[in-house]
Amino acid sequence: MGIHGLAKLIADQAPSAIKEQDIKNYFGRKIAVDASMCIYQFLIAVRQDGNVLQNEDGETTSHLMGMFYRTIRMLDSGIKPVYVFDGKPPQLKSGELEKRGERRAEAEKLLAQAQEMGEQENIDKFSKRLVKVTRQHNDECKKLLSLMGVPYIEAPCEAEASCAALVKAGKVFATATEDMDGLTFGTNVLLRHLTASEAKKLPIQEFHFSRILQEMNLTHQQFIDLCILLGCDYCGTIKGIGPKRAIDLIRQHGSIEEILDNIDQSKHPAPEDWLYKEARGLFLEPEVVDCSTLELKWNEPDEDALIQFMCAEKQFSEERIRNGCKKIMKSRQGSTQGRLDTFFTVTGSLSSKRKVRIRQYTAHIQHIYGDAELSVFHSTRFRRQPNNFIKNEDCIIGTVLTKVCTMYII
Repeated sequence: MGIHGLAKLIADQAPSAIKEQDIKNYFGRKIAVDASMCIYQFLIAVRQDGNVLQNEDGETTSHLMGMFYRTIRMLDSGIKPVYVFDGKPPQLKSGELEKRGERRAEAEKLLAQAQEMGEQENIDKFSKRLVKVTRQHNDECKKLLSLMGVPYIEAPCEAEASCAALVKAGKVFATATEDMDGLTFGTNVLLRHLTASEAKKLPIQEFHFSRILQEMNLTHQQFIDLCILLGCDYCGTIKGIGPKRAIDLIRQHGSIEEILDNIDQSKHPAPEDWLYKEARGLFLEPEVVDCSTLELKWNEPDEDALIQFMCAEKQFSEERIRNGCKKIMKSRQGSTQGRLDTFFTVTGSLSSKRKVRIRQYTAHIQHIYGDAELSVFHSTRFRRQPNNFIKNEDCIIGTVLTKVCTMYII
C-alpha cells in the first residue's frame, strides 16, 4: 500500500525534490529493485485477452516474461539491478494483511457477479484485484534471475527497508519501487516507473529524500510521523486529517505526541490503542539485510540452463530466449565502461574560483549532452590536477569534455 497521498504531497510541497528522467540517465548505476512490487506489476500488466499468460499446462508465466524482458531492458540501458525480495512481514502489518484479505473476498463476489452479467470491463477490473504474489512466483523469479546472472537478496523483513539500507550503505544508487514508504525508511533516492512497460511511456520519477526534508522543513522523524498521519501499513491514523492538515500539524507541533495534546479529539479521534510509536520505531530501525558483509556480483547468463527452464519447462520461444541471452551478453560488454564518477576519488577542498569554473563547464556539458551526463557532475569533486582524469581513455564523454575541461578547469 505504501503511504497514502505522499507522492502528491511531495509534488505540492517540495516539487524541486522530484526530477523526471529517462532510463538512459542511469547508465552504470546499481539499483535495488523491490522484487515483489515488480512481480505484482507483471501479473497485472502482462496479459492476453484480459487473462494472465499461461503455458499449455495451465501454469502462470506472466511474472517470468515480465521479469525476463524488463530486466533485460535495464541491463541494456547499462543499469545493474539487484532485486530484493520480501521476508517475513512485521507483526504490525497483520492488520493491513487482514484488510487485504477482506478486500480480496469482496472482489471475488463482485467478479462472480460481473461474470454472471457478462460485464467484461468489470471482469478485468476485479480479476486484477485478486492478483496475489505467491511463494512459487517468487521462487521461479529467483531461479530466473540466477540463470540470467543477476543478483537478488532475500530481505529478513520488508524489501523496501533493505533497499533503503543498501542505498544508505553506498552499495547501490537508488531504490526502485512504486511504494513511497521507501522514503519513510530513509532511502536517499527513490525511483518510480523504472520497471513500467515501455508502451506506457512513463518518465521515471526520481525523488531525493534530503531535498524533500529540506523543502518541507522536517527532520527524518517528523517525516515518519507525517507518513503515519497520512496512513501506512502498520497502524491506523487520526480521523478527519488530510495531507495538508497533517503537514501543517507536524510543522506546528513537531510530533504526534504534541499533536494529540493539542487537537480536539472529539472531532479528530485517534485509534484506540494506537500503535504509532511502534510504527515509528519500525521505520527508524527496521530489520534489514547486513550490508557490511554483502557482495553484489553480476555474472554471465547460463544460456543452456535458461533454455531448459524457460523453454523446455515453461514453454517460451527458444529463439526469443536466445536473443535475450545475446542482449544480456552485449550489455555486460558495454557495462564495463562505467560512469565517469567512478574514475577518480574525492581529495581536498575546492576554492570558490574553481567551483565557479566547474559550474561554467557543467552548463556547457548540459548544453551539449542534456541531462543524461549532467547528474554525474553534481555529485563529483575533482582533483586539483584535473589532467589526471581528462587524459583517461575511458572518459565516457570523450573529446568534447576534454576541450571543455581544458577551457574551464586548467
